[in-house]
Amino acid sequence: MTLKMANQREAAAPHAPVLIRGAEPFDLPAARPIADPALDLLNPMKGPFKAEQIEWQTQAETAMELARIAGILPAFLVAPSGAGEAERLASGDLAAWSDTAQLTIATRARLPVNASEDARIIAFRSADDLREHVALVIGQQSADSVPLVRLHSECLTGDILGSLKCDCGPQLDASLAAMAKQADTGGWGILLYLRQEGRGIGLINKLRAYQLQDQGFDTVEANQRLGLPDEARDFPVAARMLELLGVKSIKLMTNNPKKVDALAKAGVTVAERVPHQLPDNPHNRRYLAVKRDKSGHLLT
Repeated sequence: MTLKMANQREAAAPHAPVLIRGAEPFDLPAARPIADPALDLLNPMKGPFKAEQIEWQTQAETAMELARIAGILPAFLVAPSGAGEAERLASGDLAAWSDTAQLTIATRARLPVNASEDARIIAFRSADDLREHVALVIGQQSADSVPLVRLHSECLTGDILGSLKCDCGPQLDASLAAMAKQADTGGWGILLYLRQEGRGIGLINKLRAYQLQDQGFDTVEANQRLGLPDEARDFPVAARMLELLGVKSIKLMTNNPKKVDALAKAGVTVAERVPHQLPDNPHNRRYLAVKRDKSGHLLT
C-alpha cells in the first residue's frame, strides 16, 4: 500500500475504505499528498499513521464510490474545522443515482460525418446526471438486420488530441469506418459514445494515473495506488441506450469479454463478437500488454 499500512488489521483489505489518524492534525496541504500518490516523489516523508476501526463502513464505501463517479480522489478529511452542516448519506442514494431507468432520449438530429454522410445522432441524459451520452447511428436502422455496435468510452486525450499512450482514437475511427462499410452493403451500425473518461475514473484521475505510469507503474497498478478500480465503466447505461433505440440483438466490436458478459447480463443478445485489434506503437505497447495480461482482453 502507498501508506505502508497493510500490516495493520483495520487496513488489511486492499480496496476497502481506511480511516487513518496522524500524529499531527491534518490540514489540506498535508492531506493532499497522502490522498494523491502521484505526489509521492515530491513528498516522500509521510506518517506514521494509525488505521482505526470504521463504525460506518457502508456509508464510507458509498462516499468513496460517489467520489469516483465525481472524478475526484476517493479521500475525505473527516470533521475538518469550518466544514459546515453535514449532509446525510445512505447507500440507497447511490442505488437511486445509478438506476439506468432514469436515462431517456433528450433529442436527435441528422449528422453527416467523415465516415458516412448517412448518420444520425441521438443524445441521452438523466435528470440527476450531467453527463450526456450519445449514439451515432450509421445507415438505415432495420429490424431485419443485426447492427454492428461499438461501446466507446470518452477519451479526450486519445479521441481529440491524438494521444499515443492508448489506442482509443484509432479504435474510434476504425469502428466508424467499419459501420460505414456495413451501411454501404445494406447493413447499419451504432456507435455508443459513453461519457466515462478513463474507464470511469474521470479525466483528472486518469492524468494522475499517467503521472504514476511515468514513475514505472502499469495502468492497473496506477489506478490501484490512487484507490480506484482499473475498470469502473457503467455498461448497463449502454444496454439502456440500446433499449431506448429498440435494439435487442447486436454484433459487438470488442476485444473485452467483460463487455459481452455485462451486456448479456443486462438483457442484450450479443449475436457475434467482432474483434477490434489495431497495431500498437512504442508508447502504448505496454498498455495493450496489460489489457491482455491483467484485464483479460483477447489480444494477440
